Amino acid sequence: MSSAHARIAVVGAGLGGLALARVMQFHGRRVTVFECEPSASTRAQGGSLDIHAGTGQSALRAAGLLDRFRALSRPEGQEWRVVDPVTGAVLPVPGPSHDDDSPEIDRGQLRGLFLESLAEGTVRWGCTVTGATPLGDSCWRLLLDDGTTEDADLVVGADGAWSRIRPALSDATPGYAGVTFIETGFDDGDTRHPALARMVGNGTLLAAADGKALLAQRNSDGHIRVYAAFRGPHDRQMTAEVGPGDTAAVRARLLKMFDGWDENLLGLLRHNDGGFVDRPVFVLPAPHAWEHVPGITLLGDAAHLMPPVGLGANLAMLDGADLAHALITESSIDDAVRAYESLMLPRSAKAAQDCAEALDNLIPATDS
Repeated sequence: MSSAHARIAVVGAGLGGLALARVMQFHGRRVTVFECEPSASTRAQGGSLDIHAGTGQSALRAAGLLDRFRALSRPEGQEWRVVDPVTGAVLPVPGPSHDDDSPEIDRGQLRGLFLESLAEGTVRWGCTVTGATPLGDSCWRLLLDDGTTEDADLVVGADGAWSRIRPALSDATPGYAGVTFIETGFDDGDTRHPALARMVGNGTLLAAADGKALLAQRNSDGHIRVYAAFRGPHDRQMTAEVGPGDTAAVRARLLKMFDGWDENLLGLLRHNDGGFVDRPVFVLPAPHAWEHVPGITLLGDAAHLMPPVGLGANLAMLDGADLAHALITESSIDDAVRAYESLMLPRSAKAAQDCAEALDNLIPATDS
């Protein structure tokens, strides 16, 4: 069966699933996206993303959204400022690990671009998929938590780290990568915290030593997102030790952890707005692959969950665009999925290795 009249079900309305849906619709194909969240505004979508020319921008071009992305993006956000943790002195910045054309955009803005481009009703909000079961003849049945079902000629698991679709293809589960990020931030930083805003600059500030790091990332509308990162066992997450709602206790523990660092850097922890959010880093085993199964596949974090060092969102969008291209050009759905997997799996294996090395470089276990 070709994709021209097929029932294509995408599970997950993240960037990868939406890129797939948009490129399919851009070429006149039908697709339905099932998303467990009740609406697009249910929760914040995270920080700023650098969108690379060879991956994320390629997907946006295929989706017909590159010009709109350019209008919203922040080229100045590419700036990296590395400082000495103790003195606060600005250090030389290593050369870029990817192409130089990688402007920043808030994840929520980028997701909004895709959502606004889709036909009304494409995303079925509040539909929690709990699994998929084969029906024969390459067809699959989605199981929803309200007891209903949906049948499809192709199921695409784009449902992230804890995918409900992945078990139909793989026994792999995410494991802790040995690093935890504690997130906080500042609203209206340029007005309310001008000295800190000047220290951060236009893009990302990094200070790292002895298995710890402080990062501050410029977002849109004057928001500055801050991460305190450290190496340690999963059962010693900062908020788990002191209670997730005890902001003062978490702050005290973090200040103790970073004791001796430059006072201006510590201001990122002393003067933040709101509380702290615990974000341990989980990854899938690498390389992660599976034997081809007709009528079902994965993309994005469901296929290749990696450390959050700048590749995940780009690869998810490229996965979606590549799968859509294969579905449009190949003579059958099965040929399309095979072509996509033969491209995506080797690419993601290499990227997973690169991301693991980047995390080690970002938060080194010891000073070099």
